[in-house]
Amino acid sequence: MSEVTQSKHHDIQPQGEPAPPAGGGSSMKRDAVVVLVVIIAIAAMLIGGKYLSKSGAGKLSNQVGAKGSEAPDFELADLQGKPVRLSELRGRAVLLNFWATWCAPCKIEIPWFVDLQKQYGPQGLQIVGVAVDVDNKDDVAKFAREMGINYPVLLGNDRVSAQYGGVEALPTSYYIGRDGKVVTRVFGLVSHSEVEANIKAALKQGQSVAAAGAGQ
Repeated sequence: MSEVTQSKHHDIQPQGEPAPPAGGGSSMKRDAVVVLVVIIAIAAMLIGGKYLSKSGAGKLSNQVGAKGSEAPDFELADLQGKPVRLSELRGRAVLLNFWATWCAPCKIEIPWFVDLQKQYGPQGLQIVGVAVDVDNKDDVAKFAREMGINYPVLLGNDRVSAQYGGVEALPTSYYIGRDGKVVTRVFGLVSHSEVEANIKAALKQGQSVAAAGAGQ
């Protein structure tokens, strides 16, 4: 008798403490993951918006550099302090290259530019380098000497970078025809053959402008 009574007591569940629903732990984990993903997404949007606002890229990158658009004019000082204005190069094809001394891909393509300036300079090419690490002018000058750069190196600023869409990547190159209009723009490192093909296209564009300038 006592054994039956003891068994019944063991089968009675305590009142007021319902058993946890099946799968409750995994549901809470999923909710926590969702919240974390939302927080990360919001943070990424805020950081990205801050960067685009600072660089001006959010608005300009889709407008500046479109094929056939006028290349924004600017004036920057070279390493000797001499002012150089882009519009003064009208009649020549321009390869406008934004770079930095710490940019590894830039170190690969700059020797190509040196050779291409020698090859196509007599045909009307003018390569112009715009260094974005302007806080280290001495380092830029040293780098230019060591690399044997044979074209103007200008010290950039935020205003000019903004004019060209914020310069979101390095290197960034604009190929500008003799008429001052953009032929194409390139972000990052491309092959030597592509660089040369873009130079040839820039030399062809606006040849009538070059001819008119030569006749004056």
